[in-house]
Amino acid sequence: MSPTMAEHLSREERLELIHQNLQEVLKPDIIERIVLKEDRPLKIYWGTATTGRPHCAYFVPMVKLAHFLRAGCKIKILLADIHAFLDALKAPIELVKERANYYRFVITSLLKAINVPIDQLEFVMGSDYQTSSNYTMDLFKLSSVVTEHDAKKAGAEVVKQMDNAPLSGLIYPLMQALDEQYLDVDAQFGGVDQRKIFTMAAEQLPRINYKERAHLMNPMVPGLAGGKMSASDPDSKIDILDKPEAVKKKLKKAYAVPREVTGNGLISFVEYVLLPVSALKTGGKGKFLVERREGEPLVYDSIETLKEDYTADTLTPQLLKSGVTDALNALLEPIQAEFKASKEWQEVEQKAYPPPEVKKKPKKEKKLGDRFPGVIRDQVQPDDKVQEEQDKHEDNLVTGHSKP
Repeated sequence: MSPTMAEHLSREERLELIHQNLQEVLKPDIIERIVLKEDRPLKIYWGTATTGRPHCAYFVPMVKLAHFLRAGCKIKILLADIHAFLDALKAPIELVKERANYYRFVITSLLKAINVPIDQLEFVMGSDYQTSSNYTMDLFKLSSVVTEHDAKKAGAEVVKQMDNAPLSGLIYPLMQALDEQYLDVDAQFGGVDQRKIFTMAAEQLPRINYKERAHLMNPMVPGLAGGKMSASDPDSKIDILDKPEAVKKKLKKAYAVPREVTGNGLISFVEYVLLPVSALKTGGKGKFLVERREGEPLVYDSIETLKEDYTADTLTPQLLKSGVTDALNALLEPIQAEFKASKEWQEVEQKAYPPPEVKKKPKKEKKLGDRFPGVIRDQVQPDDKVQEEQDKHEDNLVTGHSKP
């Protein structure tokens, strides 16, 4: 993935690699001008709000970042700690920096696991520049030209929606747009769920005299339950540190209708993660292997063939789950080994996601009545309220004041 590898690719090959497996590109002419005419590295940023624990869907953008690097692009990864706080307090303010550190460890390890040299990347912490006076003034300028309706619409698929939502949810998309200028990039990369924010950025940044950028979008990989893979839903995702037994158990329950390809998260994972990762590791065409108890293993080097076999029921849901389980556990093994070997990473994980405190219920003191044997009436103490009234009455008798 080094720049020397990009030198062996023609401009057209670099452009093709940049577009590979993307669902949509806004303003592709910007990318074409830079790659084909200016012949310079395309500067791209990808941001992630440091909220819940990163899961296996993070392999999808990692694979695409690997493609960008091979095409000679310059990549900045934004650890959006302030965004994490703004999004309905998904990350408490006292934990956002710790979680950003944890994300740095995870993302670095993910990239190393798929043969991407980390020296080609630049990590940037959002709070390192988003609290500056210039950024704040530009945020004020942007908020003066973007309507409340447009800001809410832009963040509809990204920011948590609720009744009587806090104002922070409207600031979130404005900051994401402004980050393009402050990170000095030509394009922003993200999932297709970011499209409305990308569109707003393209329309509104020129209104405060900043240039329009291109936007590159990955498809959203369905979760194991059939919907969007989410860090807040433990049944829809597999944590990067899940043990092999947990991975097998979750994949066994994964949504996979026989002969039905649409909405099948396992097939999407093979298409956007396992096949491309295999290609990155070998430097050739990717392969996905499915072992069978009877007969030769099924080997796929194209997603089209896999989909055909799944539709024909040659590749059954059970076989697909088994193959994905083996491949994913093999992919996670070096990451988890690195975690176990790093005391620093383990300490960061404990600080970023501390175990919830178990609150013990206070034991209720048994009040013994005078009917219990051995209890002397004079030993039974009145409760606090009765005691307070008695004290007031005695004070009044001493001072000569009566109760009104």
